[in-house]
Amino acid sequence: MSQALPELSQIIEQMRSAMSQLPSAIEKAARADPSVVLEHARSSGFAMPQGQGALDGETRTLIYLAVALATSNHACTAAMVNKARVQRIAATKLLEAFHIARFAQATQVLGNAEPLFDLIDEQRVLSSMATAD
Repeated sequence: MSQALPELSQIIEQMRSAMSQLPSAIEKAARADPSVVLEHARSSGFAMPQGQGALDGETRTLIYLAVALATSNHACTAAMVNKARVQRIAATKLLEAFHIARFAQATQVLGNAEPLFDLIDEQRVLSSMATAD
């Protein structure tokens, strides 16, 4: 466990530096079970590789922000807003990410309504059959 602590403190400082503040969930997880934070950092490196991926850091932040907004993940939304602040991402780009997230949510509602549209179609068929008699 003594080897994990320097790694943990380094990870926490990197997160604090990237987002200007440490998300409270990370702070609490570090106290409760440091291995959770270590695993989360490993997963973050997999999903958002620094300097190695096809996307630049700003684009990754905007994607993460849009997904956080669309999935109602308030903790990640706050963390990505802080990161966008540190990265000085332009308001026009932030709003475009918001518009994309909003559209994704609207598309989800539309997709979820498919059984409703089927029922409306059924009712229309039955109604037209009843008026044809």
